[in-house]
Amino acid sequence: MLSPKGFGSDNHAHVHPKIFAALLEANHGHAHSYGLDPWTDNVEKTVKQLFGNEAVCFFVYNGTAANILALKSCNQSFNSVICTDVAHIHVDECGGPEVHGGYKLIPTLSEQGKLQIEEIKKHLIRRGDQHYSQVKTISITQPTELGTCYSIDEIKKITDFAKENQLYVHMDGARFVNACVYLDVSFAEMTTKLGIDVLSFGGTKNGLMMGEMVIFLNPQLAKNFKFQRKQFGQLPSKSRYLAAQFQAYLDNDLCKEIAKHSLRITNYLHEKLKKFNDIKVLFPVQSNAIFVIFPREHIKELRKCKFFYIWDENDFSARLMLSWDSEEKDVDAFIEKITLLGIK
Repeated sequence: MLSPKGFGSDNHAHVHPKIFAALLEANHGHAHSYGLDPWTDNVEKTVKQLFGNEAVCFFVYNGTAANILALKSCNQSFNSVICTDVAHIHVDECGGPEVHGGYKLIPTLSEQGKLQIEEIKKHLIRRGDQHYSQVKTISITQPTELGTCYSIDEIKKITDFAKENQLYVHMDGARFVNACVYLDVSFAEMTTKLGIDVLSFGGTKNGLMMGEMVIFLNPQLAKNFKFQRKQFGQLPSKSRYLAAQFQAYLDNDLCKEIAKHSLRITNYLHEKLKKFNDIKVLFPVQSNAIFVIFPREHIKELRKCKFFYIWDENDFSARLMLSWDSEEKDVDAFIEKITLLGIK
């Protein structure tokens, strides 16, 4: 049974028609498996065009696997990864990075979801001490889990600091294209040119049926990845069905077209919400997410109108997530409900 369209998650949206058409087009006859199909070959070439000639990409089924395996390529079992206290790898992956990756996560205090260099420095101690987990990687999320975007300068400062301290930098890019569109930069300008070593490149939240890519900008880290991916059960046999989606996604800037719509409709909702004094927007709106505090007595009725998640049960702050298929009429219906409830 289908759910009414709401603001719960960009994962709730159906597959973009052009992506689904690409799947149907690929669904004929036979094709070699395990990445030896022509669709995979085309995507690999496209990734090099977008990120640089040294970029190497691999398909996996989901974002959690992408993060776990990307970080595993950067770390040994005695290493640790510095992330934020709101990072998806820390909060929403059920301990998977530590259990299956074998490395330790060190969450640090964030500011509007962003990692702070001063917080990183606190953990760069006892280096070389055999009793202490050795920090080897910094992981940032772009856009962050709070819907904010690191500026290019902010990322550059982190990558420069990492290189000075012999650390790798991983970027969790579940909504990567949204950030590129917001900042008006190319994929390479967001990653390769800034010194990012490995990227978890998302698609599911931006119109795909399933699948993510792990993209190595530092190809030395990729040398054992195909074996680690297979061990982890993430080598797709019928790889053409993941590759066909990404081929359509990347061709003719479809991914950016989708992201532009998501950002536009998010801004449309944001502008409407700003007119209500009783509604507090918590963070700058820089992607397709808005974090707000509604009058608590009206939350139940608002969620009936357009479902959304309560993000923090301590202050009952809510996350409103817009999708590629969100429309102005969805926003207008929600604003009408807010008005009918008498929220000022």
